[in-house]
Amino acid sequence: MRTESPDQELIFEQEGHIATITLNRPHEGNALTPSLIAKLTEAWTRVAQDETIRVAIITGAGERHFCTGASVSGLKTDGDDGLLAGQEAMPHREANRFSPRQCDVWKPVICAVNGLVNGGGLHFVVDSDIVIAPQTAAFMDTHTTVGAVGALENIGLARRASLGTALLLTLVGRDYRMPAERAYQLGLVDLLESDAAAVMARARSLAQSIAGNSPNATALSKRAIWKSEEVGYHEALDYGWELLKAQWNHPDFIEGPKAFLEKRAPQWTTRRTR
Repeated sequence: MRTESPDQELIFEQEGHIATITLNRPHEGNALTPSLIAKLTEAWTRVAQDETIRVAIITGAGERHFCTGASVSGLKTDGDDGLLAGQEAMPHREANRFSPRQCDVWKPVICAVNGLVNGGGLHFVVDSDIVIAPQTAAFMDTHTTVGAVGALENIGLARRASLGTALLLTLVGRDYRMPAERAYQLGLVDLLESDAAAVMARARSLAQSIAGNSPNATALSKRAIWKSEEVGYHEALDYGWELLKAQWNHPDFIEGPKAFLEKRAPQWTTRRTR
């Protein structure tokens, strides 16, 4: 296993084809700071570009919080150390690059929730492919409580769960915490486990399974499914059809059936379809 910066606010570990990214600020609820956001951008860029990485897990340190959103002390637009400094004139895709979707990561990402998720922490939930949480977890959004607008991750909530879910969490603010069981019922959480340890065990097991599949086929499949959230049904089918056909010219399209017939593990290529 390769581990980097265990004493820093972000821990990046790689074991085989699986990368694990841990938000490591448990003393402040794993809240986001400018430096942590910069490290997250670097981490997701590495996941996207490193051909030895096939799947990533994002989680939080400690037993109480997954991520409580932006560090309140950093919520200012003036000065060089504020989370919002210089963002007024920037479009969304330039100003926000700390979640897997924001950083155009087309490799599968598993969000292993370990505790409370609030505000900006919801970005990791709504922008991941598979979300696993313990029964003790909870979800909330305090943007409006502290005088901020709940918009970006809140839109993701409406798409991943429901419009009502997004409005309930956003409008009520700190006075409502959605239990993990309810989040699971609404589709915000995909798998529910007994505790944080079981969550990580399940995440690693799923990651191992994903890492055994064709990396290129997996990436194109992810693109097809996420694209369907952005366009109409028939346009999504047309886009998916083109991705499907693109795989026909990839070595993995030959290797998969061949390995199956020969009863052996497939030898996937790292070549990507552009």
